[in-house]
Order: sequence, then structure tokens, then C-alpha cells
Amino acid sequence: MLQYPQIDPVAIAIGPLKIHWYGLTYLVGFAAAWWLGNIRSRKPWSPLKEEQVGDLIFYMALGVILGGRFGYVVFYNFDAFVADPLWLLRVWEGGMAFHGGLLGVMVAMVWFGRKTGAGFWKIADFVAPLVPVGLGAGRVGNFINGELWGKPTDLPWGMVFPQAQDALARHPSQLYQVALEGVALFVILWWFSAKERPKMAVSGLFLLCYGVFRFLVEFVRLPDAHLGYLAFDWVTMGQVLSLPMIIAGAALIAIAYRREKS
Repeated sequence: MLQYPQIDPVAIAIGPLKIHWYGLTYLVGFAAAWWLGNIRSRKPWSPLKEEQVGDLIFYMALGVILGGRFGYVVFYNFDAFVADPLWLLRVWEGGMAFHGGLLGVMVAMVWFGRKTGAGFWKIADFVAPLVPVGLGAGRVGNFINGELWGKPTDLPWGMVFPQAQDALARHPSQLYQVALEGVALFVILWWFSAKERPKMAVSGLFLLCYGVFRFLVEFVRLPDAHLGYLAFDWVTMGQVLSLPMIIAGAALIAIAYRREKS
């Protein structure tokens, strides 16, 4: 078994000012999205010019932060918000939901698509390959915080998390998600979008792959203690929220290529 490397969640402390690694991972994600967006904007079929990318990333950042926090409150921990409303503002403590962040980004893309005249789907296809680096960075933040660990395992890379308050080796499910939602998803989408694809196809592939990866990881990741399993002693909230993504992603890909042939 492996011992969890004790990492101080505070990266920089200057008097009362504390900068957490979790917050820095979001900055890494946004910076990477801006850099990759500039590269994509030079493609001949890009719906955006290079000077528009910075504005897009700004509105996406708002969507991620506001939507992610709102989604976590609604889907996972509404009781904590009722007990302590100011908890909503303490994002450095963790508590962000990808599915809520996705909804927030979708709202931002609708607004930005109308503003630029590009439309929602062209913006969505442009944005999809920019997202995985941020997802992977966020999971690194979860690992540093010592949260969202997995089920007990006897595999040689099982890890003992002190925050779990037991000596059981567990799946480092955060690192599984870094590998799948961050690295693998980025490679797949960046390769797929390297040439022009039918409208909605890139977005569909993002939803399909993320949904599948998240659904699978949920089998070895412990559900939130206050929620537990929703059914059959294995169905989690993450799986319930990911299943519509899988269905929608497959449908979008089918529709995109059917339209291209017609």
C-alpha cells in the first residue's frame, strides 16, 4: 500500500492571506483554456478570432465557478448551505460539482454565441477540447485536499488517506479521474477536433466520453457520506447525473453525422 503524501492545502500564506492549491488549479485550467483557445482560433474554420478568446474564457470562468458551486449545493449538499449560508462563498474548502459547472458554462456559451453571432453549437464545439486540462487540474486539487477518495482495495497502488480516519488502503480515485477526465479526454478531443467536424460532433464526443469515464470511476469512488448510494447499493449521484450526458452525447454525434450526409 502507499501512504498519502501529506501536502499542505495552502500553497502560499502571507499573514491572514492564504492561497490554496485548490484555487490555483482553477487558474491553471483557465490559463490552459486561454492558451489552447488561441491555438484553435487560428484554424480556418474557427468561429472566433484570437482577440475574442480572452472574453470567452472570462465568461466561462464565471460559469464554472457560479454553476459549479450552485450545482454542488443543489445536487449534493443543500443541508450544509441551509445550516451555514456563508459556506457557499468558501469555495477554497472544496465543494464544486462538475455537472453544475457544465450548466454554468452552457449558459455562458449561449450568451456568448448570441453576442458574437456564432451560435451556441459552434461555440460549444470550440470550447469542448479546452475543458479537460481544467478538469484534470481540479482533480489534482481534490487529491491535495485529501478528499473524494475511493473504496478500500488490495491493489498495490492502494493509498491510505489520513482524512478517512482508518488505516485502509483505498483507490486513489482522484488520480484515476486525472488520467481519464484530464489526460485521456484531452487527447481524444484534441485529436478529433484537429480537423473540421460536423457541427455538434465535438460537443457530443465530449459529453459521451466524460459521461462514460465518470460513470466508470464512480464504481470505485465512495459517494458523499451524507448521500450514500441512491439505489441497489452501487448507484451514485455522479452516475445518475452522468447517464443523461452519455445518452445526449451519443445522440448529438448521430445527429451531426446524419445531417452531414443529408
